[in-house]
Amino acid sequence: MVEFPDRGRLTGAQTYTRVPTVIVDNLHVVYKVHSGAAAAPSPVAALRRIITGSSRRATREVHAVRGVSFVAYEGDAIGLIGTNGSGKSTLLRAIAGLIPPKSGVVYTKRQPSLLSVNAVLLNDLPGEWNVLLGCLAMGMRKSEAQAKVKEIIEFSGINERGDFASLPMRTYSSGMAARLKFSIAAAKTHDVLLIDEALATGDAKFRQRSERRVQELREGAGTVFLVSHDSKAIRGACERTIWLESGVIHMDGPTDEVVDAYEAFVKDPKARARVQNELKEKAAEAEKAAEAQQQASPPRQGGRHAAR
Repeated sequence: MVEFPDRGRLTGAQTYTRVPTVIVDNLHVVYKVHSGAAAAPSPVAALRRIITGSSRRATREVHAVRGVSFVAYEGDAIGLIGTNGSGKSTLLRAIAGLIPPKSGVVYTKRQPSLLSVNAVLLNDLPGEWNVLLGCLAMGMRKSEAQAKVKEIIEFSGINERGDFASLPMRTYSSGMAARLKFSIAAAKTHDVLLIDEALATGDAKFRQRSERRVQELREGAGTVFLVSHDSKAIRGACERTIWLESGVIHMDGPTDEVVDAYEAFVKDPKARARVQNELKEKAAEAEKAAEAQQQASPPRQGGRHAAR
């Protein structure tokens, strides 16, 4: 069960001083993956199944998020850190409603917008056309989108070394494409904006512009989640950070405190061993809590609810 901090409680005649935008309550995400060579849908894999007599591809379950609970508020910029495979991107996708939870629930204020380096733009179209289409897809009117094109291209910096805005996206480097994707998403004020590694590919100058834009989004009562392996980007953009490891929240607090502990975990084998033991205990507790919840109530799939 999510526990609201004191700053969000009602006491007597007091009112909420901060408005929740995302509530994640005991969230578990499990998905199946194909393992081994049989995972590839190729003629070779099909022939191997015929020869061996195997009719099914080998699969295994990955428990990517384990009993995660937290509350985010208007004006929050929250960093998400953790080693590769810790469940950060999976958590963002669950908040965005792209992955169904096995159990638990996610409540959001309106539909969150997920921005990742894998966000799809049309590679055969010029960058400026993609900007226009992206703005229209976010719900802008045509006149509003057209007026934003020049501003977005300037913010992205893709024209700093020539007129790349008129060239097809397939001619862009991964860094240029990521900067353009962030610039499109950041052109609109979002209630909840989820950024997955999109700032890691930018240079120092673009990172500074991005951090200023994240601050502007926060001041507009938006909530920003930022996943990044770049501790400087997290420290510069976020006041609060959640450290997710092995699908479990290990720390949730002020950014400097959490990032310092994470960096010590990465560098110091003794600290890493200690944290891993703690994570095993937390994961076991999350499993027991999930089992107890299933036994206490009828089985049901987790869910996500977005206020309109």
